[in-house]
Amino acid sequence: MSRDPLRFEPVPVRLNACAKTFPGGTRALEPIDLEIAGGETVVFLGPSGCGKTTTLRIIAGLEQPDPGGSVFFGSEDVTALPIERRNVGMVFQSYALFPNMDVAQNVGYGLRVRGIDRRRRDARVGEMLAMMQMEALARRRIDQLSGGQRQRVALARALVVRPRILLLDEPLTALDAKLRDGLRLEIDRLLRQLGITAIYVTHDQGEAMALADRIVVMSGGRVVQIGTPRDVYFRPADPFVADFVGTTNRLQAQAADGRLHVLGADVPWAGATGPLAVLVRPEDVRLDAVTGQAEAKVTTAMFLGDRTRLVVETGTGETLSIDAPGRASFAIGDTVRIAIDPDRLLAMPL
Repeated sequence: MSRDPLRFEPVPVRLNACAKTFPGGTRALEPIDLEIAGGETVVFLGPSGCGKTTTLRIIAGLEQPDPGGSVFFGSEDVTALPIERRNVGMVFQSYALFPNMDVAQNVGYGLRVRGIDRRRRDARVGEMLAMMQMEALARRRIDQLSGGQRQRVALARALVVRPRILLLDEPLTALDAKLRDGLRLEIDRLLRQLGITAIYVTHDQGEAMALADRIVVMSGGRVVQIGTPRDVYFRPADPFVADFVGTTNRLQAQAADGRLHVLGADVPWAGATGPLAVLVRPEDVRLDAVTGQAEAKVTTAMFLGDRTRLVVETGTGETLSIDAPGRASFAIGDTVRIAIDPDRLLAMPL
């Protein structure tokens, strides 16, 4: 039975105790255990040097895990297989396109080296170009393409061979902000349409939130949290995750007898007691001239179109970032009253 060219067979991926130590003793990755469901999009997110690309390279077969580690595609142990035998598709930040080939030739290159005959090769290339809405550019030279068009060609080339797994390593970093946002939407649509298992590496939390079914947050070669974008954003595992994924305010507080003393005021509290570090997102701090618990002075006001990002200093000397409506106007030195809903606070022991 022929396979629908617009739908891939979802292949699960499993990592067992995958660590990586490079020659000289540099430990790039602590042991990681992870199961990725077939058809799931998992994004590895973290700063440079956190181990996310090393993990991707182990999945691809470009690096071998330390002894004892293993990689499975479905029920098949692929740990010892090189990349050319794993049938993975890879998309890189640098595009890695051949300048001496036109668009169609670049897309069909992987099929040609696999010995696919010309008729079937042309049919598959045509399908991918149609999917990418690039049929009119089939004979265009690579140097005549925009950055976004080049990345579409790279994505088409990775998918045309019908890989078991699609791997994307910082694919949008080289693009400007508007192109990045547009292509991010296209990639999300394409992954949902194809149903392929996709593993995506980025340091951009916006990309991770937009594309991921689950996010794997990494720091210092370790996994610090795995969860849905909502879990990671609203229930960060620790202050590092809260700071790295979005913007957060960290306040000192004291909880006792059902009250939380924060910003010089008391609010009802049903959480942990004792001295606490309290985390709150800028969008969860309200300006309220009537019921605000604390007074603050505006030190910075940045108009961002849909919102105004304020930085304020409270009477306790603490600094907060607050997102106010974009149509509201503020001047440096303005006095405002701020209100915090205790249900929006995340407390962590000091």
